[in-house]
Amino acid sequence: MNIPFLDLVTPHRELKDELLEVCSQAFDTAGFIGGSMVSSFENEFARFCGVEHCVAVNSGTDALRFAYMAAGVKPGDLVITVPNTFIATTESISQTGATPVFVDINEKTYTLDVVKLREYLEKSCEKRDGRTFEKKNGRPVTAVVPVHLYGQCADMDAIMEVAGEYNLTVFEDACQAHGAQYFSHKDKVWKKAGSMGVAAAFSFYPGKNLGACGEGGAVTTNDAKIAGHIRMLRDHGQAQKYYHDIEGYNGRLDSIQCGILSVKLKKLSSWTDKRREAARIYNELFDGFQDLSVPFEPEWSKAVYHLYVVRVKNRDSLQKLLSEKGVATGLHYPVPLHLQKAYANCGYKKGDFPVAEKSAEEILSLPMYPGLSREQQVYIKDCMQAGVR
Repeated sequence: MNIPFLDLVTPHRELKDELLEVCSQAFDTAGFIGGSMVSSFENEFARFCGVEHCVAVNSGTDALRFAYMAAGVKPGDLVITVPNTFIATTESISQTGATPVFVDINEKTYTLDVVKLREYLEKSCEKRDGRTFEKKNGRPVTAVVPVHLYGQCADMDAIMEVAGEYNLTVFEDACQAHGAQYFSHKDKVWKKAGSMGVAAAFSFYPGKNLGACGEGGAVTTNDAKIAGHIRMLRDHGQAQKYYHDIEGYNGRLDSIQCGILSVKLKKLSSWTDKRREAARIYNELFDGFQDLSVPFEPEWSKAVYHLYVVRVKNRDSLQKLLSEKGVATGLHYPVPLHLQKAYANCGYKKGDFPVAEKSAEEILSLPMYPGLSREQQVYIKDCMQAGVR
């Protein structure tokens, strides 16, 4: 049996007529940039996330960068995040002129460890005049970026509490978490990813739970001023055509992609239910494995399983075995950011973030998509039994 890591063909075949109708509408109206398909998707996705505003942009990376810039991250600032994420989280920080600062992760959830966040702030920082500064260099620490990794929310109540004490702006990196939910014990309500920080970034890269047929991203926020600023940033700083209040970027999401996303958004809840069911079946099948750890889902989380990531000490040999049996897998992510050459100048070294480093050596992403069948999952389990106790 050959099992792909991700099946992007089947859903597009099933939606082919609706997707082609989107293209026909754009061809018939010559509405390729801006217009009703863009505004319609923005309104639909804002409602889906439970926020007032959504601004569509051309990638998740731009969504992060524009959110930081619009909410006041400045050159020279320090911004806290985790080392086990895709580099877009941090390169977008650097592109604002700020510098990423890493804090280790929770061993069970792989998201920002709030205890370690508080420890860094208490030991390495000081408060002056209502602001927070790192002691060793005197630079302002202005923001924290929890990453809702693999489709599961970080512990936002605890993060928001610590951020409030230190006057830090909270941005959600929700690029893998379309539709994920978090139960706020503080507010006694379930909240959607993208609705809790001052702003949040989503990616619509084709492999995401809600994916475009190309690049795409969006910022969600309840702050009209931030949304307005991002609308200018994505369009060369224009408040109206040829009137540039600021220097901006070419960061628009085209109308065809927005139309495609609107079609797929109608399917997202059912696709998410299928992902959750596939995760449940995996957990059931792996119940007898002693040396394999399955994803941990806290009581405050409703994950959307963008990825189904297991943990095993003989990861590399298991991945090789599965490949030989026709099962495609992935590594998300094999080298933590603090050990990447791109961040050598930050001064981090091996051993600085032991939880992230250990998990990077042991994690393995198994096939996960809405059309994954129980038969395929049983085959994967049977293959794995030869390599894991």
